[in-house]
Amino acid sequence: MRIAHISDLHALDLTGASPLRFLSKRFFGWLNLLRKRRAAHPTQLLDALCADLGQQPLDHVVVTGDLTNLSLPSEFRRARKALDGLPLGPRGVTAIPGNHDVYVWEAYFGRSFEKFLLPYAQSDGAPTDELPTWPIVRVRNQVAIIGCSTALPSPMPLADGWLGGRQLQRLEEVLDGTKQHFRMLLIHHPPLPQHLDLLRALRDRGRLHKLLRRVGCELVLHGHEHRDLRATLDGPSGPIPVIGVGSGTYNSPHLDRRARYNIYTVEGSGKDARFTVEQRVHDPQSGQFVPYSPAT
Repeated sequence: MRIAHISDLHALDLTGASPLRFLSKRFFGWLNLLRKRRAAHPTQLLDALCADLGQQPLDHVVVTGDLTNLSLPSEFRRARKALDGLPLGPRGVTAIPGNHDVYVWEAYFGRSFEKFLLPYAQSDGAPTDELPTWPIVRVRNQVAIIGCSTALPSPMPLADGWLGGRQLQRLEEVLDGTKQHFRMLLIHHPPLPQHLDLLRALRDRGRLHKLLRRVGCELVLHGHEHRDLRATLDGPSGPIPVIGVGSGTYNSPHLDRRARYNIYTVEGSGKDARFTVEQRVHDPQSGQFVPYSPAT
């Protein structure tokens, strides 16, 4: 099974945004857009990313958060349009929120992410009009795709995340109930013990570590940092790979930060499963995404 991992798309669209919506943290985010982020995540790169995904032989696409910048309705509509354009359809694409998708309490309590992106964020068998309860579970062939939400609004300059006790309890039940599958856990914030930037950290990562030591998982995928990260966490039967991918739309002059995504090929299931990783990176000269093998 071939699964693409994209993250941190930061779709930008201010169409129809009332000035009243910026009487909040959004005002400072808007200033950041004017200063640098608008050029850092151009719409053309999102279009190029989606076009390249559509040309790859894929079985599924996972999106680990930050589909928007300011969690505006117009941005969610732009992100939804991008996902709707992928040939796999909602059954073949799974999305979870990041901190930018709940940039303000209005988007959090209004559940904007869940409402706009509902077909991509529902567990198998859920009623089509029912908003998700995190984590969500979607089984595709031998892979159990388990999506969590670490997204909470936070005051400037914080960009941290939180799973919470109830979600962690449900996550342990889900992981225990899908042990016969290759369990792929999606999370926006890096769950890494060495990630010490407290302004951007997953606050309850220690509880997640203990949970994974008990019930295990075959692969953890995350975003948030706009750069590639690799680490491991302790599991009951050995180390659990943790892989973060850079932004899929980042317009950087530096090759190691340039827009990219990963493709995982999973063979087998459960403890017998194996996976390989390949990466595609945006080439500014051709405007295309091309295969990339980073130096080791």
